[in-house]
Amino acid sequence: MAQDSKPSISLVVIGHVDAGKSTTTGHLIYKCGGIDRRTIEKYEKESEELGKGTFKYAWVLDKLKAERERGVTIDLAHWKFESAHYNFTIIDAPGHRDFIKNMITGASQADVALLVINAAQGSFETGISKDGQTREHALLAYTLGVKQMIVAVNKMDDSTVNYSEERYKEIRAECSAFLKKVGYKPMKIPFVPISGWSGENMTEKSTMMPWYEGPHLLEALDNVTAPKRPSEKPLRVPLQDVYKIGGIGTVPVGRVETGIIKPGMEALFAPVGIKGTIKSVEMHHESLPQAMPGDNVGFNCDDVAVSDLRRGYVASDSQNEPASAVASFDAQIIIMNYPGKIQNGYSPIIDIHTAHVACTFAKIKEKMDRKTGKTLEINPEFVEAGDACIVELVPTKPLCVESFTEFPPLGRFAVRDMRQTVAVGVVKSVNKVENVTK
Repeated sequence: MAQDSKPSISLVVIGHVDAGKSTTTGHLIYKCGGIDRRTIEKYEKESEELGKGTFKYAWVLDKLKAERERGVTIDLAHWKFESAHYNFTIIDAPGHRDFIKNMITGASQADVALLVINAAQGSFETGISKDGQTREHALLAYTLGVKQMIVAVNKMDDSTVNYSEERYKEIRAECSAFLKKVGYKPMKIPFVPISGWSGENMTEKSTMMPWYEGPHLLEALDNVTAPKRPSEKPLRVPLQDVYKIGGIGTVPVGRVETGIIKPGMEALFAPVGIKGTIKSVEMHHESLPQAMPGDNVGFNCDDVAVSDLRRGYVASDSQNEPASAVASFDAQIIIMNYPGKIQNGYSPIIDIHTAHVACTFAKIKEKMDRKTGKTLEINPEFVEAGDACIVELVPTKPLCVESFTEFPPLGRFAVRDMRQTVAVGVVKSVNKVENVTK
């Protein structure tokens, strides 16, 4: 199994709706091993019959029936492709505003973000505007811990762009400015001009853009740094989905964030305290003796009904510091864009790992300086956009979170209200509820 010696990297594909994310991703998978030509031809035929001929590569990813008819990606699709050094699992994240919840779930599982920008005149401007999703996606990716980014400047073949170096430079300058604001270092981000549709600069140098001297997209992906995997920590697997599979039983699916999962282990699912024996662990339909951090796995569990589990629960090892529900937690929060004043009692949705739960700001404990971390005011009456603060949060329904220092993927979150991200934060400390096992 030579391919197993390559490290796994999860790639989340983000960007404004219609930036060409699914087409670009579909093209990569097609070129680098995920799909055979017959399947692509079948999709081509199907998409042409429906009058969506230009969607053929995207069709590969948008396999859900509902999505096909709307031409929109909804649930997160996992696909594989290989580069010289890595095995990539692609999480294709949706771009429509309503699907930001799915986008967050995807980003919280990714190592690298591929931000797809639509270079066409007007489209780039829409995506990057205050109401566009390019900014919000980039900000969420950064907050959720995706520190490596590649920008694909897509649709260079569009008639309004025509492979123009000027347009590429203009987009690179503007994107660099806002990515820097978000927290990324633009100097370290490759900006690759491509056409996801015609394949220019995707897996080999393009002759259409002789002015571009950087890596093509696959090279840029192959140049990322494999993150260190915390395999020695206790097991944590935030659940993405739970399936009932005939003849097998209950199969939760998620990404191993810390620790190692293997058959024979007794899993404990927080926040509900349900236990079950792990019968088998699978990745990409292959049975594994164990799975490590970074692996997206499905595992078959005895004695657990599908109805007992849901997205946002966390699987852990019942014998080694198992996960549990929290009664409350203290977090450091930065308010980004909220129109008014936030006071004690405010109850927005907290998006943390794969969970989306309303939490109440029980007590705003202090207001602090964003840059130095110095306390400016104890028990402030309110906080507003631009403020950083320490807040005690109380979940309105059972929730499992961990402190950011111990389990980073389970300790960073976005605060959502009015269909936008109003704040971001990290968990400082948790007040756990003892597990009453069922």
